[in-house]
Amino acid sequence: MPSPSPAPEPQARTGFSRRGVLATTAGVAAAAALFEAAPARAQTGPSTDAGPDSVELKWLEGAPAVSPGSTWGVPWGPGRFGAEQTFKLTGADGAAVPVQTWPLAYWPDGSLKWTAHAVGPAATHESFTLEAGTPAGPAFALSVTESRNHIDVSTGVVKVRIGKSGTDLVKHVKRGDRTIASDGRLVNITQTEAPDPETGSVTRDRYESEIDEVAVEQDGPVRAVVRIDGTHRRTRGRGRSWLPFTVRLYFYAGGESFRMVHTFVYDSDGDDAFIAGLGVRFKVPLTDAMYDRHVRFVGEGHGQLTEAVKGVTGMRRDPGEAVRNAQIAGTALPDPSTWDQRVTSRLQWIPDWGDYSLTQLTSEGYAVKKRTKEGHGWVPVDQGRRASGLGYVGGVSGGFAFGMKDFWQRHPSGLDIRGAHTDEATVTVWMWSPEAQPMDNRFYHDGLGQDTYAKQLDALEITYEDWEAGFDTPYGVARTSELLFWAVEATPTAERLGAMADAVRANPQVVAPPEHLSAAGAFGGLVGPVDRGHPFREATEDLLDANFAYYRNAQDQRHWYGFWDYGDVMHSQDGDRRVWRYDVGGYAWDNSEFSTDQWLWQYYLHTGSAESFRFAEAMTRKTTEVNTYHIGDWAGLGTRHGVMHWGDSSKQVRIANANYWRYFYYLTADERVGGILRFLHDSEKTALVLDTGRKIRDPEADPWDPDPNAVDIGFGTSWAALAAAWLTEWERRGPDWEFCRDKVLGTMETIAAQPNGFAQGSALYDTATGRYAIAETPVVERSNLSSGFGRFEIVAELLQQVDMPAFEADWLRYSRFYTATRAEQEAEYGARFGDLFLWAFCRGNAQVYARTGDEAQARHAWKVFRTQAEYWKGDSETWPAFERVETTLNPTDWWPRMATNDAAQWGMAAIQNLHLIGDFVPDE
Repeated sequence: MPSPSPAPEPQARTGFSRRGVLATTAGVAAAAALFEAAPARAQTGPSTDAGPDSVELKWLEGAPAVSPGSTWGVPWGPGRFGAEQTFKLTGADGAAVPVQTWPLAYWPDGSLKWTAHAVGPAATHESFTLEAGTPAGPAFALSVTESRNHIDVSTGVVKVRIGKSGTDLVKHVKRGDRTIASDGRLVNITQTEAPDPETGSVTRDRYESEIDEVAVEQDGPVRAVVRIDGTHRRTRGRGRSWLPFTVRLYFYAGGESFRMVHTFVYDSDGDDAFIAGLGVRFKVPLTDAMYDRHVRFVGEGHGQLTEAVKGVTGMRRDPGEAVRNAQIAGTALPDPSTWDQRVTSRLQWIPDWGDYSLTQLTSEGYAVKKRTKEGHGWVPVDQGRRASGLGYVGGVSGGFAFGMKDFWQRHPSGLDIRGAHTDEATVTVWMWSPEAQPMDNRFYHDGLGQDTYAKQLDALEITYEDWEAGFDTPYGVARTSELLFWAVEATPTAERLGAMADAVRANPQVVAPPEHLSAAGAFGGLVGPVDRGHPFREATEDLLDANFAYYRNAQDQRHWYGFWDYGDVMHSQDGDRRVWRYDVGGYAWDNSEFSTDQWLWQYYLHTGSAESFRFAEAMTRKTTEVNTYHIGDWAGLGTRHGVMHWGDSSKQVRIANANYWRYFYYLTADERVGGILRFLHDSEKTALVLDTGRKIRDPEADPWDPDPNAVDIGFGTSWAALAAAWLTEWERRGPDWEFCRDKVLGTMETIAAQPNGFAQGSALYDTATGRYAIAETPVVERSNLSSGFGRFEIVAELLQQVDMPAFEADWLRYSRFYTATRAEQEAEYGARFGDLFLWAFCRGNAQVYARTGDEAQARHAWKVFRTQAEYWKGDSETWPAFERVETTLNPTDWWPRMATNDAAQWGMAAIQNLHLIGDFVPDE
């Protein structure tokens, strides 16, 4: 697999020599030594110390009735805690709570910047206090034992054996001496023909997991993580392999459950392999009598299918009320000799229902069916709207519960139980149900005759779609799913099953409140908690809430759901059809354009609302995987917005953007996203594989000639994303952290040394030294995108912790003049800047005030900021308010002037301005 790397911005640059001399490295070497020994600078924004030394924690959605365990991150101010600091956790009642702690990130002086913490399933207190101290140990010992052929994990309640080779990821799950489940493996059904409902004969192949490598990533005392890598191998014939996977299994001390995070990479161009089923399968041994075996599905809310393999309710003859009540409750039935013998003597005539299936083919409907056994017809049971994704099979002596997060949102999904009337049932959680049409990832048009760059550029003028043959491939994209499994000692009660379903829907999450995140200077110190103590603040908060509500409602009303789609939003609206432009080129799926992810995470940091967290979480899961190439030549690049998530030919680092994903990683300590962030740390090398500026540069007049010592990488969309990845690796102290540190410092120094600093726009970058060449001639870049992909935000973090006066001075100068008049720009730089999204970029003026105390910049920022809100308001008398449209396919809300670029950029400007310059809000 080639090194992940992004490409330069597609913008023409002049005014420097291709072989220009690099700035001296002596300054960076000296600075690096200083930064590793000296305290970090204060955060951007008002602050007088390094933040609090304890934090009151809460559950995102309130204390759960059932928790599989929870992991979260907490930020700390610079110099507050040393690297070896331990932490203790107490519940709201003052009782010590066992907690596991590890570092996530460090300030340059080596003090803790972020810490991760984990608690087990018994920790369901309403709130917690985290502070320095000695942690309590868990009541149930969590142990990880590794041998040549397997790894054994014991939570103190269940024991799980994990295979190191072969097909079975999980060899068995035991509770006491009883095996609850075994043979846990991945399954895939594939067909080579294109999906067609009218195809008479289709040949399908079955693939199963083949383990390549297993590693223990964490081994307690409260939390253990085991990573399994492999591929799916065909079970017959020549044994072809495809769909590389990474599965992580999570265990918590005292838990009767374990969590699975399942990732696969799609290693096909979509034309010759169609996924017809993708799932996780276990065998469940059954020993109870047929009438003491139970099947459960939880539907919408806590509604449940409550069945027995051999049901004795509803019969012509009554076995007795105690018998009927016990079977509905899932408890052991009295001995049959005590029943009405007219039933006992005829049990053999009651069919055993061995197979059950719940299939969610759309976000608006699921269906349940059952049959006695294979070879016989299915009987429809019932239908519903949105199933929870939780199922169970077992009996009074124990059983296995299984579920998938975002079950209906990620349709077509399914839960299957087979052979519950035998000694061993088979359960499958389908991430792609074989009852749906096979997955079709082919591009949606044939190119429309766009066989030259000239035609492709002309097409871009009408559909805003950048298409090019060979660039519309899904090869290398990925998808991650989250599953939960329980090994229970008896059939759970209806109340407990409902609580388990809630845990499946939204994995219980401990969080630090907005007040602490702000006080600790998290993510650059740009965001503070909600304050409605002024009419202008009130109006701005209302509009922030309205923006989020518009997208939350649109997601549901427009059904932005589905296996590949869930988590994304659309880019632009069609005012004539009153729909989002789902079918119009580059106006369809947003794919992170202009920092939608970052807006949503900052909105969560601002409000602390569970709804915004879950919305942003789903977007991060989508954008980290589906927008991004994980293998192949473009590994480390993302795809621009379009009708298909991977269809646009513009592949850039600005989409595979560490700025957007740092939030989820640091708030949850998620290993999968952490791995992707590490994967991006040398993404600049992709500039040697793909010329992303090929459609702006004339290939005949200026042939592409990649030189690792002179790659054109802009200071805007590309550098911002790269700097975020480098900073993340530096502060995490990853394997390449020292070079990443040097790249951060080297690019900061050499950007500031350009004739026009940031306004220069770009320079030639040396991949060996991590520094820019110094241009010979001053120019001014006029792109309005440069600061819109996380640059304001990552610079704020750099200013927190890097003492480089020349860089800070140039950034503040640039920020002052970006929203200035054209005359002022020309007087300062000799040319004017871009003239779009100025109202969003006024947050740069807010940063100037926060760093210098220049009140004129604060007032100017608010003046510029108000222009966008006035545009949105238009002639509306009641605002913000949505128009209800009844003429579309489904009734929908409509806000005619809304576009996602505007919502994201304005949202971040509002949130940051309220925090940084809130004392200067206008009176009106």
